[in-house]
Amino acid sequence: MFARVSPRDCSPCVKLFVRALRQTRRCFSLSCQSDEHIRRFISENTEVVGEQSLTPEVKLRLFTPNCRFWRERPELWPFDEPYWAIYWPGGQALSRYLLDNPAVCRGKRVLDVGSGCGASAIAAKLSGAAHVVANDIDTVAAVATLMNCELNGLEPPVCATDNMIGSQAEGFDLILLGDMFYHEALTTSLHSWLDRCIKTHGTKVLIGDPGRAQFEEHGIRRLLCLLAQFELPESVREENYGLTCSSVWCYHPEL
Repeated sequence: MFARVSPRDCSPCVKLFVRALRQTRRCFSLSCQSDEHIRRFISENTEVVGEQSLTPEVKLRLFTPNCRFWRERPELWPFDEPYWAIYWPGGQALSRYLLDNPAVCRGKRVLDVGSGCGASAIAAKLSGAAHVVANDIDTVAAVATLMNCELNGLEPPVCATDNMIGSQAEGFDLILLGDMFYHEALTTSLHSWLDRCIKTHGTKVLIGDPGRAQFEEHGIRRLLCLLAQFELPESVREENYGLTCSSVWCYHPEL
């Protein structure tokens, strides 16, 4: 989402699809498309799901095998890589944790970085957060997040499409990152930024990750405290190379 790097671990079908997208020209410029056009496109090319995730109470518009672009020629896809159309296991664990522990968010100002489909932002709002910002550099993800909030009967969060990694993220009590540690360079960049956010602003940081190598082998791991671990539903395991569980961590840098 925040770096045009290798796709996150996912099923071979999804991975090949994402790779092929990068090798083709877009049919038209995203900047020429109105939000209404994007909404219509999302409605026509996704399916409302939720029951087979860790958060069955949250409805989301996602890609499924019933959707056209699960099998369509990638060159017909008009936008950037559709990471927002998949409910990644780290995001599922993070959202589940927030819903199970609403006091973590209640009354807080929350920033969901790499928000994708907006599930963690939705979980934060359902848990009573005072203010939520969903941050993803993909404009289509922002529209999808608004639509997903509507599906769940919620007022939408603020959707920010600037890259906030490295910025002065003032005014937030809690930063959420689900499945953001999928590339070593990005992990290092996040490490440095999160350190500054915590030391400068006292921000709390929660991370959701299913144990990918880029996360497990990075030095950031020694600064994390495990809060919860969830077994993934069978369908999620199949879509993510057989990953069996996903965890939530609290980031405690050396102060």
